[in-house]
Amino acid sequence: MQETKRQKQIGQLVQEELSSIFQRIGFNVVDGGMISVATVKMTPDLLEAKVYLSMFKINAPNEMLERIKERMGEIKKLLGIGLGKQLRRIPELSFFLDDTLDYVFKMEELFKKIKEDDANIKDGNK
Repeated sequence: MQETKRQKQIGQLVQEELSSIFQRIGFNVVDGGMISVATVKMTPDLLEAKVYLSMFKINAPNEMLERIKERMGEIKKLLGIGLGKQLRRIPELSFFLDDTLDYVFKMEELFKKIKEDDANIKDGNK
């Protein structure tokens, strides 16, 4: 189902506020790695937000996701303070790992391997 304009607007608003919150509580840079809010998908009733986190150079992304979930109460409270004037109800948050970066890196490796294989085949035919 296609996201409505309102869902996208609220998702963007939640994403910006969460990014700011992550900076304030120190979750944007952890152990030499970076965490960013990749995207936020809102349900049609705007009561639930699926938050996709991108983790770069984080050794144990699932453990980091659990650490973030442990601080859910604090994060939701800060979100309420930041968005209280714009939203009647603060959405329930669900955090997920965004594997888009991993997918991009895997694709780049595949393309590099294909290119090398093509070069080896051409060199072998000469």
